Amino acid sequence: MFEDIDTARGELKRVDHLIYVTLKYTRTADVIKNVIKRLISAIDFAVMEILTNLKVKDMHKTAKERCDSLLKMFPRVKELKDYVRFYNLLRKIDRAEYTAKEEYRKNVTLVNSIMNVTTDVLMEFYDKTVEFVLFLEELTEKKKKR
Repeated sequence: MFEDIDTARGELKRVDHLIYVTLKYTRTADVIKNVIKRLISAIDFAVMEILTNLKVKDMHKTAKERCDSLLKMFPRVKELKDYVRFYNLLRKIDRAEYTAKEEYRKNVTLVNSIMNVTTDVLMEFYDKTVEFVLFLEELTEKKKKR
């Protein structure tokens, strides 16, 4: 029942390692891209968990539809809208064409049409994703108690 949330936590552990160890030594845009993909994956697993626990009958195939159904279930939760916006930003960054700037140096940056992703921005993304996963866990618990 909680395998999706455990998988989300596992993805976050991998992201932590990628940021603090791998990126520290390799400093490539590909590692930044991989971190973004894993953040998206962690959020996907957390969203699947909440929808499964709340026994949503029509489990949608696309991430956009799953987020829309989540927003319909909790229309008054403002934080959820902000988190879904953040999730959509991550997905846009992931899909956008990118180039690397200052690769193999301290200020490695993933440059694309959406925004420039530096290691500092990546850390903010990681922190916000951890908050999002914890928020979804709390939301699941609150809804189950009702």
